[in-house]
Parts: sequence; structure tokens; C-alpha cells
Amino acid sequence: MKRVELELVNRLGLHARAASKLVQAASGFDSRIWLAHGDKRVNAKSIMGVLLLAAPCGRELTLEVDGPDEDEAARTIAKLVADRFGEDE
Repeated sequence: MKRVELELVNRLGLHARAASKLVQAASGFDSRIWLAHGDKRVNAKSIMGVLLLAAPCGRELTLEVDGPDEDEAARTIAKLVADRFGEDE
């Protein structure tokens, strides 16, 4: 199992469009993928779950990936978050 700490650096944090991009990325992998923020841990392939994290800018998320393509999945999601979900700020 891979575990990666991610910092939300985009201005709006994990809002609807960012959450949608994250779920689309996670859904492209066979591995089981979870996101944790505070005391909440959700399936990263569930838009409702990801939105319920309500994580703002500057907060840290824990990404957990377990499965046959866990390395690629962790890299892809970490890059998406680091690149601000494609947003300008």
C-alpha cells in the first residue's frame, strides 16, 4: 500500500470541479484509492465522498492506494493536486 501526503495548493481547495477531476483520475485505475482529511476517510472514486471532505486550500490530505497499479495511481493523483487541478491559482 502506498501512502502519500498531499497539500491542497489551489485557491479554492477541493471544490466541485477539482473533486470531479480527482475522481476521474482515480477511476482510471484498478487499485483501491482512499483520501483522508481530519477524521474522514473516503473512497477517492466517489464524487460524493470526495466532496464531503470539504478540504480548503492549505490543508493536507492523505492519499492511500492499494492494488496492482498503485504506484502510477499515486503519482498521477499527486501530480494533479500539485498542478492545482489545472487551475491558474
